[in-house]
Amino acid sequence: MLEIVALLVSFLSGLHASTASYSEDQCSWRGSGLSQQQGSVEQVWLRCAEGSVEWLYPVGALRLTLSPRLPWGLVGSGGAGGGGGGAGGSALSVCVKPSEQFGGAQLYLERSGVLELLLSEEESEVNASPKVHCFSATPGERPALFLQATPHQDISRRVAAFRYELRGDWPPGVSSADSDPISSEDACRPCNSTEILMAVCTSDFVVRGNIRAVERDASLGAAVIKVSATRVFRQKSALFTGSGRLTRSGEFRTPMQCGVRPGAGSFLFTGHAHFGQAWLGCAPRYKDFQRAYNQARLAQEMPCELDGV
Repeated sequence: MLEIVALLVSFLSGLHASTASYSEDQCSWRGSGLSQQQGSVEQVWLRCAEGSVEWLYPVGALRLTLSPRLPWGLVGSGGAGGGGGGAGGSALSVCVKPSEQFGGAQLYLERSGVLELLLSEEESEVNASPKVHCFSATPGERPALFLQATPHQDISRRVAAFRYELRGDWPPGVSSADSDPISSEDACRPCNSTEILMAVCTSDFVVRGNIRAVERDASLGAAVIKVSATRVFRQKSALFTGSGRLTRSGEFRTPMQCGVRPGAGSFLFTGHAHFGQAWLGCAPRYKDFQRAYNQARLAQEMPCELDGV
């Protein structure tokens, strides 16, 4: 701990910018501790809502300030898991997923000069599947991550690498972001009509389709829902692929405790992408969504339009 305090004092007494490589948009950073002075603290600014950090041959420390170009205080919206409800929230949710070979450093959350351990090197060595670590930040706060190298005689194979995500609307239906939002106890609660319509407007994906199968992802304790999509209204990334309108396929994940099972019928699937995986939000039967959508449109209360409903 004394070494950490010394590094912080060194950092505060003389900041200097990191000279390592950024991605073009400063979403990601990659650098080597071999270019650092012993006991120094490199200052890194990350400007995006998601990206990655890769620190080769860790020496000294890194201070990573998360300063994304996204609105603060966004309102959360409906649906999580098997159809969880939505509750607005002004806090920014931050999640960090270490690489499977994370090593050579300890990862801390820094707030007001106080360090809170998020990931120890020992934890990453014991767990084969990296655990996602999340925390919340209040509007106006600029959270920082502090990576401190751990002493090793041989650093040639040590790489401290992780991916990060910041969301102003994640996770819907969860009041606290201090743990992985996917594990929320509220994840399986069915959405009401208001939450469904808001989810249509704010989700990373909106897809009409049928459930083909449900499998188990033991590493995440989640159910994997295999879906055939008959209509992809919107998707943030290529979650659903295929050569034709009726042959697109994809998959969602949702907590195992939600008890999702294969069944007949057409559904509207909404949700968010979480470290490259689609996690299910509100998922009403399509006829129920249509009824709620048409009623809201007649009453001129629809928060957004969805073409082709």
